[in-house]
Amino acid sequence: MKKVVIIGAGPAGLTAANELLKDNSEQFEVVILEETQVIGGISQTVRYNGNRMDIGGHRFFSKSDEVMNWWSDLMPIQGEPSYDDKVLGREKPLEEGGPDPESDDRVMLVRDRVSRIYYRNHFFDYPVSMSAATIKNMGFATTVAAGFSYLKSAMFKKPETSLENFYINRFGKKLYSMFFEGYTEKLWGRHPREISADWGSQRVKGLSIRAVLKDMFSKAFGGKKKNKEVETSLIEQFWYPKYGPGQLWELAADRAVERGAKLLKGCKVQNIVCEGGKIKSVVCETENGTETIEGDIFISSMPVKDLVCGMTGEKPPQEIYDIAEGLPYRDFVTVGLLVDKLNLKNETKMKTLGNIVPDCWIYVQETNVKLGRIQIFNNWSPYMVKNPENTVWIGLEYFCGEGDDFWNMSDEECIKLAAGELETMGVIKASEVIDSHREKIKKAYPAYFDTYAHMDELIQYLDTYDNLYCVGRNGQHRYNNMDHSMLTAIRAAESIRQGKTDKHDIWNVNTEKEYHESKSNA
Repeated sequence: MKKVVIIGAGPAGLTAANELLKDNSEQFEVVILEETQVIGGISQTVRYNGNRMDIGGHRFFSKSDEVMNWWSDLMPIQGEPSYDDKVLGREKPLEEGGPDPESDDRVMLVRDRVSRIYYRNHFFDYPVSMSAATIKNMGFATTVAAGFSYLKSAMFKKPETSLENFYINRFGKKLYSMFFEGYTEKLWGRHPREISADWGSQRVKGLSIRAVLKDMFSKAFGGKKKNKEVETSLIEQFWYPKYGPGQLWELAADRAVERGAKLLKGCKVQNIVCEGGKIKSVVCETENGTETIEGDIFISSMPVKDLVCGMTGEKPPQEIYDIAEGLPYRDFVTVGLLVDKLNLKNETKMKTLGNIVPDCWIYVQETNVKLGRIQIFNNWSPYMVKNPENTVWIGLEYFCGEGDDFWNMSDEECIKLAAGELETMGVIKASEVIDSHREKIKKAYPAYFDTYAHMDELIQYLDTYDNLYCVGRNGQHRYNNMDHSMLTAIRAAESIRQGKTDKHDIWNVNTEKEYHESKSNA
């Protein structure tokens, strides 16, 4: 029996554990090491005074049927209407024989995908579309300017040496300056001209004004395309666990333990002991002191920076150490606010409880506030909110750096600032906040600048360790969605079962150039 040590109890680590044990429980001894006391990593769900917070917002949708089946096997799709759909008379596709969310907790809801941009007191589609509403909100002059700007970018392409040029090539400079420049700088703390175009190729796959217009005319005139000409289109619905993403990952952890895995919480990996070109053991910090855990195979979802810089025994070459040490991250703060109502009018045709705006996310483009996004938890799932008909539970998302002034604010200071920014935007009155909570998440976003340009060299070095498999967002220093993180773990488990040491299939997940929330119409 081979002992597999998995670092991290997030989506990647828990997927790997379950994949190894589902048919081979007697072939592998699996130990999962989790630094915190919480399951799910950034896919956790925070409980606070009867309300729940999703850290970052997680749509359960994938182009991979393998992942979709994995999710629905763990949490079946609803067979009866959810509370809000029942009250409002909204129709959703239901799974015959599926559980009733009003009486069953282990159920995946079908939710409408609504995300918009809030800019100059107007809502715009996200991603940007050339709809009648967009043109109306921009105004005739701005629309014309944006059109000519796009035509110019189409004729005179810029070399894609930066994220700025990547966006301008696809949307024109005018739309870039309106909808991408300020938000991107908020997110990363760097101007887009300083960021690698790789980030855009992963997060805005296949999207451009040309694709938007092509799709718009196709729908308007009912044209059908041949398979090879099919454009991708944004999903209109997604799955969501009744009580948030953390519910699914807590169930996944329970399943892994039932299959024989050993889950150790509060076990922070400090050092990775290397010997003879292999990983021999890890040294963990626990509440009882340090503990050394040996293994035959290691699956790491911990940040690559910490992994490489923590290597002892046979230490990495200085140039490799320097690349890892220089890898940048953005950290994340969510402020939850409970209010009676939002001062935003629902001008859509979508029915909601309390007639609030229907958005799951609202992207904040205003540069006079630090706020990046607003989550409305009522719209993710009515079961995330203790009283969804009479209160609105929102999450304000901020991007920052661990140890900076914003990160170091007290809870009271941060909550006061957040409520004040929303009041400045006309979304709420700060004096009407009923309850509040703050959560801080380290290394939420691996960033694409500084030594990231040398990431390939780091990957080549890590692959020299036959018994080391790097998976997940931070494990690969790649801005993976949840399904991508799971697929890296599935590929890693396959390689381990087959005795393969080639890691190409694992690193190759999420390198396709399609948009990350699209699915072929073929």
